[in-house]
Amino acid sequence: MIKKLSLLAALLAVGATVSAQTAPPPPAWQQGRSAAQADSKLAPLAGKLTATPASEIPLDKLKLPPGFKIEIWSTGTPGNRAMVRGESGKVYTGTRGIGRVYEITDNGKERTSRVLVDKLEQPAVAMHNGNLYVMAINKALRYDGVEKNPNVEPVDLTAKFNLPPEKHHNWKYLRFGPDGKLYVPFGAPCNICLLPSDEYAQIRRYDADGSNMEVVARGVRNTMGFDWHPVTKEMWFTDHGRDWMGDDMPNDELNRMTKTGLHFGFPYCHAKGVPDADIKRADACGGVTTSQADMGAHAANMGLHFYTGNMFPAEYKNVMFIARKGSWNRTQKTGFDVVTVSLDANGQNPTIKPFITGFKDDSNDSFWGRPTYFLQMPDGSMLLSDEQLGAIYRISYAK
Repeated sequence: MIKKLSLLAALLAVGATVSAQTAPPPPAWQQGRSAAQADSKLAPLAGKLTATPASEIPLDKLKLPPGFKIEIWSTGTPGNRAMVRGESGKVYTGTRGIGRVYEITDNGKERTSRVLVDKLEQPAVAMHNGNLYVMAINKALRYDGVEKNPNVEPVDLTAKFNLPPEKHHNWKYLRFGPDGKLYVPFGAPCNICLLPSDEYAQIRRYDADGSNMEVVARGVRNTMGFDWHPVTKEMWFTDHGRDWMGDDMPNDELNRMTKTGLHFGFPYCHAKGVPDADIKRADACGGVTTSQADMGAHAANMGLHFYTGNMFPAEYKNVMFIARKGSWNRTQKTGFDVVTVSLDANGQNPTIKPFITGFKDDSNDSFWGRPTYFLQMPDGSMLLSDEQLGAIYRISYAK
């Protein structure tokens, strides 16, 4: 009897070991969560991903500086994010969770939309020489002359761009730079980790056909927006800080790339020089190009745009507009707004000011909208996408 009980205990012990070894890993967003945080109720905020009628969008709650006006430009494009505009005036916008690219047509009185392509892995868009580039995690497509030929079949460039496969933080933001190159980020495939390969946590640039790939920045956890200073031509980019280091650290980053080849810290160093709590090394921030400004812990800084138009007052010329989609890994939510960042005469020393507030109700910590990206229009107004409501707003100024 004793031998049978011993055998049973041994089998149970082996079973427990096998079970522990085969237990699925935690979701990627939980990586870095400590044992003390195991009971935390914090989790990513689900996107709405359904169309919201204009009548249900409370624009009257938004506050802007005197003279500025915000109005609904279009609705009915759930999950819309970064936008580009063609020569004909058509606007194209990618999505993340819903996998679509929309084409929005403006007839001067109203905007209508159609789904250009569907069922992609978190696609983003860019326009170059009249051709629309669509890049998803595992696909790179070019729609030649799409504005004139709405049913054009795409040219598949996937093999040329050599896209790494991991999904986490690998969603795209695309932009052609002043050098005519296509800039593409490849985020860290984790919340916080040693990188599984050197394909991640970087920004690359390519020739328009996918050739001549070059890594221009490393140590970039998750940039969701970048632009080039109109005068210095230096790239500035947002970067999301890691989760589970507390409510107030690390801050999201605003980075300045003065030359190619810089390392911006991930995974060892964050923000303005904060060593990581889990991935440690001696002199964690040695050789790192640290952030130019603290942009709020977990605030989810998204689109960044230097304003170059003539509609807004002169003090907004060459000023950065940054949309902060809003936090989830924080006890009290932060972000859910738009800020401006002005620089000194040398293109340095950022000064941050609120520009649009009211997407969040501070009295009960709830939110209704999540601003994400900008598109400057020929008349100097700016469009602002709202991923949560599938809407696009127009920001204008009149004395």
